[in-house]
Amino acid sequence: MADVKLTQVRKSFGDVDVIRGVDLDIKHGEFVVFVGPSGCGKSTLLRAISGLEDITSGELRIGEQVMNHVDPSKRGIAMVFQSYALYPHMTVRENMGFALKHAGVAKAEVATKVDAAANILGLGPLMERKPKALSGGQRQRVAIGRAIVRDPQVFLFDEPLSNLDAELRVHMRIEIARLHRELGSTIIYVTHDQVEAMTLADKIVVLRAGVVEQVGAPLELYDNPANTFVAGFIGSPRMNFFDGTVTGHNRFNGVNQCQVALAGFDNTVVTLPLDGNLPAVGTEVSVGVRPEHFQEDGSATLPVSIDMLEHLGGETFVYARSASGVMVVMESKHGRSLRSGQTMDAHFDAAKALLFDKSGQRIYCN
Repeated sequence: MADVKLTQVRKSFGDVDVIRGVDLDIKHGEFVVFVGPSGCGKSTLLRAISGLEDITSGELRIGEQVMNHVDPSKRGIAMVFQSYALYPHMTVRENMGFALKHAGVAKAEVATKVDAAANILGLGPLMERKPKALSGGQRQRVAIGRAIVRDPQVFLFDEPLSNLDAELRVHMRIEIARLHRELGSTIIYVTHDQVEAMTLADKIVVLRAGVVEQVGAPLELYDNPANTFVAGFIGSPRMNFFDGTVTGHNRFNGVNQCQVALAGFDNTVVTLPLDGNLPAVGTEVSVGVRPEHFQEDGSATLPVSIDMLEHLGGETFVYARSASGVMVVMESKHGRSLRSGQTMDAHFDAAKALLFDKSGQRIYCN
């Protein structure tokens, strides 16, 4: 079993703390994705798991063994980098089998493992080519094949699709997802692209400044973010945030409700259902609204002026602003009838809005 467990793992470079006390449990067979902005520590954490970086303090276990001081080659991991790092003078077959050959594995066994990996990745017709004769996607598949032949307990991927164009990225996401289903191996995958994370992951780990902000399934994080950072990072376009002040409470049909005056919209009052403790009148809060929760029959109304329309065929994203300059992004199914410069009332479903306190932490709603 290839469970991976991190307990209070820290990594410092001199006086700079890059990873600050990460606790994480990754179960055998899970596809876990580390996401976060540049400099958040996701690649450093991956390199600490691989052994390419020493852990300053804390404990790393792979399976039942503590790996803090185990050589990278003996950790039962295989890593795929952003750079393909293929030997230009070797064929695909030679590149895939090089590590096994170097480790003294019998020639017949090397051939069997290389052929099996090539079959999984659809590389059969390319085995005698050299890297210069391959496309970017084909090179990346060779790099993945080189990892597969080692039969690792854990696969580590460090932004493996960053060098590919948009179409190839989509294709390789499908290939990696299929590979995970076929192999059933534990995969830890680093990306700055939250679309990749939402597409591939069983579980997403959101990092900021070396700290884990939230861990959960993709749609769990999307629907129930713990704070404004996660809410804004997961989702494209990002969630709208409107500053406001709590002006009152009531109870309707057995549900607690909270009235919030939105400062950027002439103190327009919106009513949100809450499940839990109601924030006191006068509390400063932030109301979060996903672009897709703007709809014609929404219970809350915001007057806006359209700046730009982003037509994507079947849907349109509307970029607008209030009279005071607060930006609003909406998804519309009727974008063909809208025009830049047009004023309109933007309606959203207040029951789906999220409420956050001044520090950015979630105030839980229905």
